[in-house]
Amino acid sequence: MSKKIQAVRGMNDLLPKNSSLWLEVETRISAIFNSFGYKKISTPLVEKTQVFQQAIGAASDIISKEMYSWQEANGESLSLRPEGTAGVVRAMIEHNLPRDGVQKVFYQGPMFRHERPQQGRYRQFHQIGAEVFGAENAKIDAELVAITHNLWTDLGLKNLTLEINTLGSNADRQSYKAILVDYFSKHKSELDENNLRRLEQNPLRILDSKNKSLQGLIAAAPKLTEHLDDASKQHFEDFKAYLECLKIPYKINPHLVRGLDYYSRTVFEWTTDELGAQAAICAGGRYDGLVEKMGGSPTAAVGFAIGLERLILLLQAQNISLESPVLSIYLVAFGEPAQRKSMQITQKLRRALPTAILYNDVSLGSFKAQFKKADKAGADFALILGEEEISNNQISLKPLKNQGSQQTMSLEKAINYLENL
Repeated sequence: MSKKIQAVRGMNDLLPKNSSLWLEVETRISAIFNSFGYKKISTPLVEKTQVFQQAIGAASDIISKEMYSWQEANGESLSLRPEGTAGVVRAMIEHNLPRDGVQKVFYQGPMFRHERPQQGRYRQFHQIGAEVFGAENAKIDAELVAITHNLWTDLGLKNLTLEINTLGSNADRQSYKAILVDYFSKHKSELDENNLRRLEQNPLRILDSKNKSLQGLIAAAPKLTEHLDDASKQHFEDFKAYLECLKIPYKINPHLVRGLDYYSRTVFEWTTDELGAQAAICAGGRYDGLVEKMGGSPTAAVGFAIGLERLILLLQAQNISLESPVLSIYLVAFGEPAQRKSMQITQKLRRALPTAILYNDVSLGSFKAQFKKADKAGADFALILGEEEISNNQISLKPLKNQGSQQTMSLEKAINYLENL
């Protein structure tokens, strides 16, 4: 007997019992994006490695440790996408979309990172994100936060905290990095190996360290908000004013930074304390220099991404069910003529009841066995076709979830009854 083949660790199956929840969440998110005027964009799972190197920065953990990359026969390096923004920016530049004005788009799909799997962090994970190109004021930053706030309300989620910060302009950040390097270099003996590497490659990431022994050192570090130019200060003040106008509570987190090089000015996260170490459900911010960095014309840009696995985990942790009542009917047929007739009836039912779930039994088992399957499927009614029903050109309608009695009638009468429930 051959050894059972299992999925790659950190790449999970979405099983039928959970798929309806995923579909409902994705549908609701898409509906909210559409209501704000965002249109869907789809980019390939595979891009040239250069796309991510230019966008994310060769020194980042994603590029140096986590990407799934390989060489083609012609020597070209390709990679599975580790995040969504870089591919969307590449598409914007390639098709010159910003020339048509402000672009509001959203995407959804799997991303890939080679890292140690744990709850809420997987090698294949799914994101839904939004990106806006061509709008540089804080109003659009606030609109993105409003989209997420509306989504949490629609899903019934509670106890989420909005954390915000500003990373200033690129010039602000470069000068601040020098200040941070000077500060942390004086405390090198206190830094662990990971943060010593960050000191060399991306000192802002030290501020985001989860090492408890470093929190006092980090708290005493110089603050970026004290080293902003006037335009960045005003942008952050405008952003806060819009949030207050929308009555969206927020907390300023001066240590909120980004692991990706392309962020500037506004950054934000929605966090929870109900999922252990994986606290961020949604993260976003502004990246005004990225389009130009990747070869396009200077274009303001801002966006966010939601981790679907973490969002689903949070819904389950808060015992939120998104299932809405849907009429469910199970066709029970016995005998070859009844089986053929059931196919015709199912077609008529689908036209008359387009939102109903219709199960047409394919086991060809006994009435008893089929009724067991109807109960297991959670059907509201059984439509029964036996020899007597076939002879009289009728069907029998049996309630499965209440004490109503079975009735025999014409198909038209049954449809009329079901339509008026």
